Amino acid sequence: MSRIGNNPIAISEGVTVEVNENVVTVKGKLGELSQEFSGVAIKVEEGNVHIARPSDSKEHKAKHGLYRSLVSNMVDGVSKGWTKELELVGVGYRASNQGQKLDLALGFSHNIVLDIAPEVKIETISEKGKNPIVKLTSHDKQLVGQVAAKIRAFRKPEPYKGKGIKFVGEQLRRKAGKSA
Repeated sequence: MSRIGNNPIAISEGVTVEVNENVVTVKGKLGELSQEFSGVAIKVEEGNVHIARPSDSKEHKAKHGLYRSLVSNMVDGVSKGWTKELELVGVGYRASNQGQKLDLALGFSHNIVLDIAPEVKIETISEKGKNPIVKLTSHDKQLVGQVAAKIRAFRKPEPYKGKGIKFVGEQLRRKAGKSA
């Protein structure tokens, strides 16, 4: 029995959910998202979204929880939005943005310039004495995570000094250096 899939999704005020054949569309004040689905039945009734599976096969059980989570993330995204923050740890590591272009100085011979998708709002925070922070905001959780992972992949945190790009609040596994 899927514990996640059986929970109804409460629709926030100002959000509309439409189901057509095998596509669910969610509209809200921050934007519009749509997702194809198969193997489950999605019903909108009394301000809630209910997801049901036709049988207890392994595939249907897996899709039951998956689509419940996806639709829930869509409803939260178009009403509140999703935010990811990345911290640049290292001497000389800098970040700046002009519109949708992110300029990163990460200790390579050249700066990395990355074009960010127009659905993602980008903000760079640089305060003296603190590590630079890149803040990504969007209504699409999957897109925010994908862009954040791409930025983090340029310089992953290393385990000895902790230098690199990490998520704010991320706990790194540190190693002791060599002992003389």
